[in-house]
Amino acid sequence: MFVALSTVLMVMDHKYKSLESLRGGLSVIVYPIQLLVELPGAVSDWFGESLSTRRLLQEENDSLRTQQFMQKAQLLKLAALEAENIRLRELLDSSFEVGEKRLIAELMSVNLDPYKHQIVINKGELDDIYPGQPLLDAKGVMGQIVHAGPYTSTAVLITDPSHAIPVQINRNGLRSIALGSGAINRLELPYIPNNADIQPGDLLITSGLGGRFPPGYPVAVVDTVQHDPGRTFSQVAATPLAHLNRSREVLLVWPGDTTVLEPTTLAPAEPAAPPDADAGAGATPATEPETDTGPAAGTPEPASPEGTP
Repeated sequence: MFVALSTVLMVMDHKYKSLESLRGGLSVIVYPIQLLVELPGAVSDWFGESLSTRRLLQEENDSLRTQQFMQKAQLLKLAALEAENIRLRELLDSSFEVGEKRLIAELMSVNLDPYKHQIVINKGELDDIYPGQPLLDAKGVMGQIVHAGPYTSTAVLITDPSHAIPVQINRNGLRSIALGSGAINRLELPYIPNNADIQPGDLLITSGLGGRFPPGYPVAVVDTVQHDPGRTFSQVAATPLAHLNRSREVLLVWPGDTTVLEPTTLAPAEPAAPPDADAGAGATPATEPETDTGPAAGTPEPASPEGTP
């Protein structure tokens, strides 16, 4: 009888939805019973979560306390490094005051020819500007002066197709030539052997060879390296660090006027490291032999004179 009654009720509920109200009433009556049945499990979960949260807070508090202690210890070390950095900066500033000359100029116009990456600045021969003078911005090397007038000068950027600049990888000292590709955000290093130690992310700096650009200035970051067994050299592309299409102010330097400070002229209290740093910052690149051969020989004279042997 009950089975038959259940069958009839299920059929009526399925077809006519006649038991919706009854089901709603029964759910109200059954809800407190369900809460009572689930109460032990809910209480157990709440206590477990509370204890777990408290334990996690204690662990996090201990971790933060440990980190704070370690950072305090690091701050003690950083204080010494900061004092050493100040001494090194003072030493470098003194070397600049001894000989190296710098001048800030502003852009006046940009060559609209897509195949010529040239700019005009508001400094000229009256400011001792000369053809071949390095041009930089706050991020890296921009190019060099190709024509100096009395009041204005024309500079070619490192991405110009006719420009070449000797560079070296900062990580291992591997030397090469960076050529302009014609794209404002791309340099090419076409003379890197397939077995050379070069990888994306390597920093390219000026090598100082040729006596045109002072050594140690950042030029670009290697972007892609493709090794082709069928070719002698790898296909290497780099992204210039200088804001070639955004900088409004440029920095002109006179690398040939830099005076080298001898280690004997340093104060006795200075650490042993500054003389090496001083030599790197103040070495006169003009005294180095011009050893670029082969790839740089075909570079046009006005835009890349330091690439010629």
